[in-house]
Amino acid sequence: MTTNSHQTDRIDQTDQKTILVAVTDIFFYTKVRDALMSKGYKIERARTQQDIAEKALATAPSAFILNMNDERLDAFQALETLSADAGMKTIPILAFANHEEVDTFNRARMLGVTKIVSRNEFSSRLRDLVEEILAAPLTPHGSRLTDLG
Repeated sequence: MTTNSHQTDRIDQTDQKTILVAVTDIFFYTKVRDALMSKGYKIERARTQQDIAEKALATAPSAFILNMNDERLDAFQALETLSADAGMKTIPILAFANHEEVDTFNRARMLGVTKIVSRNEFSSRLRDLVEEILAAPLTPHGSRLTDLG
């Protein structure tokens, strides 16, 4: 029986949902990683602009997290890249930005972000937000339907 339980543990680890996280700040990334890994998610980090498309194709992530205010990544370019590929278009995207940047929120929504929230809400509700976007149904056009809060 012990052998079977070890095999089951290995299967559970390989069946984890992968979340692709485009956050270059190591401290913030660590916070995201720790919060999601404790819920059983596998985390893949995109450190460069090129990483975003390459890792999205290579890992087939369940969701994508994007910092719209990251100075080292062009979040809008990343969204355009993801929306241009039919296979990546269905990946739910959770984005966050400074709450006062209304134009960023609106543009992100236009580019297909599933949900965009303030940095504070993202920090305090990360696990719930990820669960919410993963549970959102697909629209006939392949995007995910949420309240776009």
